[in-house]
Amino acid sequence: MKGGMSRRELLAAGAAAGIGIAAARSRAGAGEAAPAFKGRLLKAMIVGKTDEATLKKAKDAGFDGVETNAWNVAPDEAKAGREAAEKAGLKIHAVLRGWMQFNSPDPAVVAKSIAETEVALRAAQGYGADALLLVPCRIGSKEMPMPEAWEFQLEFDEKTGHLAKVVPGDNAKYKAYIDAHNQAVDGSVAAVKKLIPVAEETKVVIALENVWNNLWVKPAYFRSFVASFASPWVKAYFDIGNHVKYAPPEEWLRTLGPLVVRCHVKDFKLNPDGHGGTFVNIREGSVNWPLVRKVIDDIGYSGWMTHEHGGGQRLADDEIARRLDLIIAGK
Repeated sequence: MKGGMSRRELLAAGAAAGIGIAAARSRAGAGEAAPAFKGRLLKAMIVGKTDEATLKKAKDAGFDGVETNAWNVAPDEAKAGREAAEKAGLKIHAVLRGWMQFNSPDPAVVAKSIAETEVALRAAQGYGADALLLVPCRIGSKEMPMPEAWEFQLEFDEKTGHLAKVVPGDNAKYKAYIDAHNQAVDGSVAAVKKLIPVAEETKVVIALENVWNNLWVKPAYFRSFVASFASPWVKAYFDIGNHVKYAPPEEWLRTLGPLVVRCHVKDFKLNPDGHGGTFVNIREGSVNWPLVRKVIDDIGYSGWMTHEHGGGQRLADDEIARRLDLIIAGK
């Protein structure tokens, strides 16, 4: 699977994407030429139910497909969702499973997380989706000192994936964080390796995401973690807004390159000093969207851009679709 979509899916959705891009060009302003891109991007939104009413609403708002967070369903129920989506002229392109506990010290908890991920992979297969968003685990507490987002300067072992340092100089203050991080790496690697055969069987990519879980906080480190599996069934789900506080999203995209199999679209507004900030509606924050769009094309990504509400007043679905059109057009 290259760049997030199969050739068959791209051809099937091509007409819808062309309409979306044309609409964005029209909205951009008379006489204002839109950049030409090699890749084709498609708009999606996150839904719970995959019934006809929900999917019709997404279609009417201008979306090409959806991602569902209804992961705990039987394959037959997921198949019904797939049929409803096809009837609406949409694709269910991914399933959002979210947080797991692969780093738990309790083997029963880890086993439960692995079993739930298997259920989600089979549900994704039933939906006709080919990616599963998975956050392996999280660490951190008020009692565990950690560097601020802008302070991280990582040193890590490429072979083991273990952190050696998180800031220059003496790291004694952060020993508990480093130890917890390395235990999380080991637990996540072991669990994901057990799941790869199921991913291959179902033809659903395990799309790993690190979402403010205090793990893999820099582009090179996250890339090393995802690439360590050396499997076409393990890729990265990159959320454009989630990573702004650690490094510009264009840096993450360039570093991850062909490992990116899906993109979530959120925005984040940094504070005036560049340290910390808050989530806002897309095109209202610190993300340089024209540059991000260019880098998305540069790394060869074609596929789904799924809006996920992060902050700000919730926009109407058609307004979200309009803003996605502008982003896709490089505006």
